[in-house]
Amino acid sequence: MQAAVWDTYVTKDNGTVMHFDIIVPSEIKDSAVIYRYGKEYLKEKNQEKQALTSNECSFCHIETVLPEWEAAINKKGYFIIEMENCN
Repeated sequence: MQAAVWDTYVTKDNGTVMHFDIIVPSEIKDSAVIYRYGKEYLKEKNQEKQALTSNECSFCHIETVLPEWEAAINKKGYFIIEMENCN
């Protein structure tokens, strides 16, 4: 399976910037779907009031799905890779 990687930077309530990637099946091209997944993740992190638009999230590249991503993608439709300031 091929996956699309959406590079995302969101400013948290405290002013720090969260950096995470949203991983989705490559056939999902609707940015509204990607942003919805990102908002679900932000809600889990108690950051649901933060903006998530094309200013914060953009398509980066396509790569092969890693086994540890596949279960989450099959269950939720996406996988998040936490890069910086996600705690």
